[in-house]
Amino acid sequence: MDSSRGARTAVVVGAGVAGLTAATALARAGWQVEIAEVSPVRATSGWGLCLTGPALRALDELGLADACLAEGYGMTGITHVDARGELAGEVQLPRLIGAGRPGMVGIARPVLHRILHAEAERCGVVVRHGLTVVAVEQGGSTDQDGEPVRVRLSDGTVRQVALLVGADGIRSSTRDLLGLSAALDHHDQMVWRAVVPRPPWATGIHHFAGKADTAGLVPISDSQAYVFLTENGVARSVLPEAELAPRLRQLLEPFPGRVAEIRPLVTGAESVVRRPVRTTLLEGAWNRGNAVVIGDAAHAPAPQMASGAALAIEDGLVLAKELGRHESVGAGLDAFVARRAQRCGTLVETSVTIVGLEWEQRHHDAYPLTEACHRLMAEPA
Repeated sequence: MDSSRGARTAVVVGAGVAGLTAATALARAGWQVEIAEVSPVRATSGWGLCLTGPALRALDELGLADACLAEGYGMTGITHVDARGELAGEVQLPRLIGAGRPGMVGIARPVLHRILHAEAERCGVVVRHGLTVVAVEQGGSTDQDGEPVRVRLSDGTVRQVALLVGADGIRSSTRDLLGLSAALDHHDQMVWRAVVPRPPWATGIHHFAGKADTAGLVPISDSQAYVFLTENGVARSVLPEAELAPRLRQLLEPFPGRVAEIRPLVTGAESVVRRPVRTTLLEGAWNRGNAVVIGDAAHAPAPQMASGAALAIEDGLVLAKELGRHESVGAGLDAFVARRAQRCGTLVETSVTIVGLEWEQRHHDAYPLTEACHRLMAEPA
């Protein structure tokens, strides 16, 4: 990538939520941005996610919230149901993009990625699939228009850029190349998700406590929702695809009430994903020189807070803002990490605490903690 006067250059590793958001925000600020994505063109994993208020607030600043609301399912409430099938409480989340608009939106992952991908390309971002970064060297000029980062890609080509952003997920290879160490924690939980037809009563998130596991339902469009189940006390393993749907229906069987309506909606294995619950949190710096890691590469929470996407989207927007406020890239990255570390750390730590409460079947202690953390996340990023 060649630099041009007045436009700093960046390579972003990873075309996921964090990478696409960061690339778009940087491009809008005048950066020349290239994304290296190891996966094939437009490949996405998982079926659905929830964009909580902080995510919508950041997307609204990028002009993308309405597109997500139009193709997803806007909602504001979380309904908690206990192991007997009785109402345990309801939470109304803050409406951060206006009183007349929802507090969050459920959306299919491929839809969100299509929206983010299209906006990145509209802003001039070049997305190259089937590539990743295999070597990083730093040195040389470190002023605003310098190119201190030398990046070698997996196809043998080299880029000299002012900024490298690692947005390549919880198992980030960029993080390793930068010498940043983060423990990957496993919690002996498996999260199952399956796309199902949306029942008419599902107008918000429903969370069901079970005698052993927890389950829930999140609308992602007028016609679809995804059911999730968190299975406790299970080691990391891989099941044959043909066993996924029958096993998920079996795990849902002990739940009373409305879960009994959802269970038969889980059909083919192609609609089911099963992933281990893993978390990580970088202690200390997320940056080395003019390179930084963001999103799950720096702070991956457990899914119980449904806020991993929110942190990733905020990261991309705040990164561009802090770089714009400082003359040198290094100073901008230091300011970015200082601004984000406590907020992201609190979210990750809270999510891990909730994992422990689920293990102990202390759901009534988890509910107020979840609500309090959402209120905290509603504060400015």
